Amino acid sequence: VQLQASGGGLVQAGGSLRLSCAASGRLFRGKAMGWFRKAPGKDREFVSIINGSGVRKYYRDSVRGRFTISRDSAGNTVWLQMNSLEPEDTAVYYCAASRFSGAEYQREADFLTWGQGTKVTVSS
Repeated sequence: VQLQASGGGLVQAGGSLRLSCAASGRLFRGKAMGWFRKAPGKDREFVSIINGSGVRKYYRDSVRGRFTISRDSAGNTVWLQMNSLEPEDTAVYYCAASRFSGAEYQREADFLTWGQGTKVTVSS
């Protein structure tokens, strides 16, 4: 059971990146999938989540309107489209698979499997 995150990189403020999270070894169809991030010197924080059916989505306030989470119908891949990036978005981004199908469970403890992280650096 693995989650492989990719798509990070260096981008100027105002730019865009698209993160991908591919699941291997196990299907996560029906389970909510989320993105978290950890900035230097800060605790890891919730960014976004999509429920098992792909219909319900939640975002932290600071990224709402700029980031979009989506997933494929097979349940094996989830994406995070990040637009209008700001230096404050600089962090290592982690994807994670929830224990639940619902998107209302957003604590780290609600997630069973984590990817290795992909680094996003936004320059000013």
